[in-house]
Amino acid sequence: MKTPIAVAAGDGIGPEIMRATLHVLNAAGAQLEIHDVEIGEKMYLKGFATGMDPKMWDTIRNTKAFLKAPITTPQGGGFKSLNVTVRTTLGLYANVRPCVSYFPFVETKHPEMDVVIVRENEEDLYAGIEYRQSPDVCCSLKLISRPGCEKIVRYAFEYARHHKRKKVTCFTKDNIMKFSDGLFHKVFDEIAQEYPDILNEHWIVDIGAAKLADTPEVFDVVVMPNLYGDILSDVAAQIAGSVGLAGSANIGDRGAMFEAIHGSAPRRAGQNVANPSGLMLAAIQMMVHIGQPDVAERFHNAWLRTLEEGIHTYDIFKEGVSKKKVGTSEFGEAIIKNLGKKPEQLNPVVYEKATAPKIVHRHAPSSANRHLVGLDVYLYHSGPLSDFISNISHINVGPLRLQAVYNRGVKLWPQGQPETFCIEQWRCRFTSGDNMAQVSQNDVIQVLHAFDHVKMDVTKSEFLYTFDGKPAFS
Repeated sequence: MKTPIAVAAGDGIGPEIMRATLHVLNAAGAQLEIHDVEIGEKMYLKGFATGMDPKMWDTIRNTKAFLKAPITTPQGGGFKSLNVTVRTTLGLYANVRPCVSYFPFVETKHPEMDVVIVRENEEDLYAGIEYRQSPDVCCSLKLISRPGCEKIVRYAFEYARHHKRKKVTCFTKDNIMKFSDGLFHKVFDEIAQEYPDILNEHWIVDIGAAKLADTPEVFDVVVMPNLYGDILSDVAAQIAGSVGLAGSANIGDRGAMFEAIHGSAPRRAGQNVANPSGLMLAAIQMMVHIGQPDVAERFHNAWLRTLEEGIHTYDIFKEGVSKKKVGTSEFGEAIIKNLGKKPEQLNPVVYEKATAPKIVHRHAPSSANRHLVGLDVYLYHSGPLSDFISNISHINVGPLRLQAVYNRGVKLWPQGQPETFCIEQWRCRFTSGDNMAQVSQNDVIQVLHAFDHVKMDVTKSEFLYTFDGKPAFS
């Protein structure tokens, strides 16, 4: 029985590295029924805003996996990332990126590195919710949810247990973003208690990133929100040897997508020089996922043996280490010649049946008491605070009173400092004062009416809540 998979050749170097990858898969005995999917630049330019004809969703949905080469997203024109669209539409919540050193055959300062980045894949700033609120001010919304955190953190621990890893580390910036990143950290600490056999730790992302770059061997599995995971998985892949050697899996409950982590490199297209290793290693992850671990093992060990023999593409070729510089297709042929062989110095891989961890999602909705206690009103005003404060300081609706005016998070009224640099976005906070008395939605709507009455330009508003009596706003 052949396993149906969707395959997209992509743009730039995509078709070349896909041909090499499929050639080796076929030679390794992969039982695949391939369904081609056209995506990328041509589809964007045909008017499909997501880079794919909507009819292709059924093709992807009705196959077991989606093997995707890199694509080119045209600049400008409001085009949305196809990767983000596929991940969020199909619920591919876990992005798994192994970053492994192949020293001494690939140059690296970290010969012991073997880190797996588990990146949350659906939320954070990648939700793509942005606004231009005035000529000079733009805003992006960072969304972090408890169910999203629970899914990715539990996946990281299950992955570690299943692959006999010893530690899971969480990176966040919750010393600054106390609610969003704070929630991610809180959920991590809660779920870690369910896995007493696995060590756990938390790092603030900036010092964690520095430690990852300097001493990656102290990490094992690292789980983090979407943006940090995207950036640091590229960093980790590069310090392991090369971004061109890294593949990734996008895993959901009802589907999976496998891809190289690098881009389409259009300047290298059509030259038969691109390194197909990232897509090949993604394809190996795919074969494990769809239940053909024997093929994955043969492919992966042959790939490792080829590296050992010094048969390298230009990007990792190094005099004195490499023996032969080859092109994309020649590298694939060299791997085929090594099928059935194992590496002699690098650790050979062993893949067993049913090697994908089974995730059981458990989420108990919060029962906290939520009360509306105020409103933040955002204004577009290009002059100084003194130009408008007298127009709004008298606005009183029910218990709501103006408590403070901020600019870029800095309080300017009352008792601001004259040195503070201001932009044309102002935030005006209305609450009932220190007692945080509950207010009605009609009260906050009347505040907005009052701003309209004094002809102030409101660009945004945000309701303020308490949960179980605690303020839920910065």
